Amino acid sequence: MNQEIVKKISERKQRWVEFYKKDGKISRMNFVRFDDGMPLDKRPRMVPENKQKRIEWAWEKYQCQLKQAEWLDDDYIPSLDVYTATEIFAEAFGCKVHRSPDDIPFALSLIQNASEVSKIKIPDIYTPNLKLLFEIADELRSRAGKDAVFKLIDIQSPMDISALIWDKTKFFMAMCDSPEAVKELSSKVKQFLIIFFDEWSKRYGREFVSHCPDYYIPYGITLSEDEIGSVNEEMFLEFFLPELTELSNRYGMIGMHCCANAKHQWNNLLKIPNLSMLQIVQPYDRIIEAHSFFAGKVPLMTGLLNGIDWPENVPKDAHFILEYIADSKEKAVEVANKLRNIQKA
Repeated sequence: MNQEIVKKISERKQRWVEFYKKDGKISRMNFVRFDDGMPLDKRPRMVPENKQKRIEWAWEKYQCQLKQAEWLDDDYIPSLDVYTATEIFAEAFGCKVHRSPDDIPFALSLIQNASEVSKIKIPDIYTPNLKLLFEIADELRSRAGKDAVFKLIDIQSPMDISALIWDKTKFFMAMCDSPEAVKELSSKVKQFLIIFFDEWSKRYGREFVSHCPDYYIPYGITLSEDEIGSVNEEMFLEFFLPELTELSNRYGMIGMHCCANAKHQWNNLLKIPNLSMLQIVQPYDRIIEAHSFFAGKVPLMTGLLNGIDWPENVPKDAHFILEYIADSKEKAVEVANKLRNIQKA
């Protein structure tokens, strides 16, 4: 990596650090999306026999991102992508995985009722599917050097992973009928997540680009929390908030993705300490409402693409990431420069 790129990336990282301070000096970050030469449809399937193909794909993608950083002045941080789907931790606990030839893999439930929870054991961190991820990451680290940033694998919350291990239709009923069993399973998952994430951070550093969406975070943990849309506020406080609080306090910052219809949980989300980023996937009107609700409290990434002027509809103290999809290199440069000038204003 040449020194000019090192300097540019370092400057971008510092903007992110300032953005997370929420003191008003930097209140927006900009992503200009332009095909980096490695679209998802070229990504090798997530099967063990594709280990070397996955390494080569991730390496070429990283090189494309570094080249783009030379000419595109946005806030994206190039990263080494050890990509996964949601199945990885459920598989480590013993779930079988369905691997479609043309879609991402997903876990099949392992248990059906509360009586089976006691049989669930915390797995070894080097269970075969996770060992493969470490091997891919180690090779990428060897090529890129210690200063390269990794994109985090797909981490779900402990409760969301539990809902994969336990047949979901019965899992939610168990929250009412067998709450202690639900908490026991989620606690085992949480303990394993901590073991895994501590090892990942020790090997590859505390900074990373989140799995979804792909924002940079200087330290902490990011995860998806989608099951909160299916429970009421009281159940959030009982089942979800304690583990999210523990993870946030342990790692200092927490970023969260939620694509559920979970407006009824917005007040509860503000109870999570150190909530540094929230991505919600909702219709336009709900997103505008969210920017007003979370303004001055939590930065948002909402997936409103190509809307350079839409921030006029949000409060002045809103912190957010603005995304734009460009259809040419020239357009990408034009938009990035315009957004940067607005950012500096």
